[in-house]
Amino acid sequence: MAPGKAVLKGLLKIALILGALYAIAHFLGPRLSPADYRAFPVTGSRIAIWVVAELHLLFAAFVLGVPMFAVITEYIGMRTKDPRYDQLAHEFIRLIALAFTMTAALGSLFFLGLFFLYPKFFGYMTRIFQPTYYLYASLILGEVVYTYLYYYSWESLKESKRLHLTIGILLNVFGTLIMFTADAWASFMMSPAGVDPSGTVSSLWAAIHNRTWMPINVHRLIANVAFGGFIVGAYAAFHFLSAQTDEERAHYDWMGYVGNFIGICGMIPLPFAGYWLAKEVYAFNETMGISMMGGIFSWLFIIQAVLIGVLFIGGNYYLWLAMERIPGAERFRGYIKWLLSILVVCFAVWLTPHTLIMTLKEQQAIGGTHHPLVGVFGVMSAKNTAVNLIILTTFFSFMMYWRSNLVLPATPRAKTLKVLEYLVYGIAASLVIFIGVYGYFVPTIVRVEKLSPAQVGTVLAAMILLVAMASMSVKGATSLGEIRWGTIPRRAQYALILLSVTIVLLMGLMGYLRSALRLNYHVYGLLKDTHPGAFTPNLGFATCVIAVVALLFYGCVCSIFWLGQKTERRS
Repeated sequence: MAPGKAVLKGLLKIALILGALYAIAHFLGPRLSPADYRAFPVTGSRIAIWVVAELHLLFAAFVLGVPMFAVITEYIGMRTKDPRYDQLAHEFIRLIALAFTMTAALGSLFFLGLFFLYPKFFGYMTRIFQPTYYLYASLILGEVVYTYLYYYSWESLKESKRLHLTIGILLNVFGTLIMFTADAWASFMMSPAGVDPSGTVSSLWAAIHNRTWMPINVHRLIANVAFGGFIVGAYAAFHFLSAQTDEERAHYDWMGYVGNFIGICGMIPLPFAGYWLAKEVYAFNETMGISMMGGIFSWLFIIQAVLIGVLFIGGNYYLWLAMERIPGAERFRGYIKWLLSILVVCFAVWLTPHTLIMTLKEQQAIGGTHHPLVGVFGVMSAKNTAVNLIILTTFFSFMMYWRSNLVLPATPRAKTLKVLEYLVYGIAASLVIFIGVYGYFVPTIVRVEKLSPAQVGTVLAAMILLVAMASMSVKGATSLGEIRWGTIPRRAQYALILLSVTIVLLMGLMGYLRSALRLNYHVYGLLKDTHPGAFTPNLGFATCVIAVVALLFYGCVCSIFWLGQKTERRS
């Protein structure tokens, strides 16, 4: 072979090799080596960042959820002319200043942790989202300004409640936008968009508005409302148990009821938002969706079912105990055993796993990994049906509580409305069960796209219709007596504390799931986590970390409540 041809051939091979290497690098995207990370002593970098990030998110939920609670209660007070609601809103917005300090400190610690322990990953995210960092800082400044303006203008704007409520609404708008901005970063790590395989940004808006961004926004927004309500309930329960006078017990009994009411109102639509998020995860990547619901994380949803079951059963239990302080409520005690039976049966269905953990001998005995009878309840058709019936039952408890001390007028109109209400409950429950059973006979895509939304729509339509009918039926009703605030059994306060602890554990568990679904990726499919201490925590380890975080969070929250009480006494 001529020397010129040999050189040309060699250059061509080198060009092909370099081209192939470039193509591989372009396809695989940016790569990190173990040298791109820094170690954290004792716990390791991942656990340290996990604890700080989760504590920050819990306090952020507190800072976002409590102003929502405050504005809602202030609005109710304005409409009802009841000064107790205004006092309640003012009492809780006072705690925000202290909670802001913890949120900011933990946020700064989280930022420094990412910057020093994961510098290359932090740089990668900064290249994509740097403009949003300026927006985030501006929104925080706006939230701080409106928080202090909302709090310190309480007395001066006492006669201009609409203006004061407008300031409160703007405070919540800023808080919600802060959450939306941070959710863009977290959701991008789950379902990246707007970047090419090498990590180059093609569209910042596409990166923000990725597949799971809006479902996470809605899910966290509703969760913050429920979280704020249950935290208020725990605060009231603590003060009720330590109250020295009947007047104090009456005040904190009423406060606990309002907190539980708002918490359960937030919980009712939360499963629907969670279903939307799960659906979008499936749509983005089927492998991720299968891992979530039917793979390595499937048993996590059994724990989730337990926690959600505790929230709904605990909320109903509190309402049933609360009825003991209402004259005339004894008329409805006969309903409680049936409502409890429905809740327990639906809870058992929701708790049933799709795949049982069995030995080979046990599998052979039942003829496979799925139990021939119980396995029927382990699929989403049964679980969607169960959760919709739980929500409908909880709504019935609320309506029963609402009218416990009322005697409806003996008019044909009132009697007709009462019959129609029971008919709506029956039709709604029957439709939910029918759709759930029909789901076993159709392809999965039909159940996901059409049947599950139909169940949700049925329940929501029934609740709207029932509220309208109940409002008409109580017109002209006579009262059997005033509610005896402060006479609720003490065990009801333990139920309120249990609800607040449960929602903290639930939020930690779902945060772990969202992060762990990425497996060995910082950004799923684009940027691998090659840290020497990187691992996907198993469920037992994760629950231990979440329990520790919950203890730390409640230790800090109790300190905030104590300092707030000291400040209130001094003023």
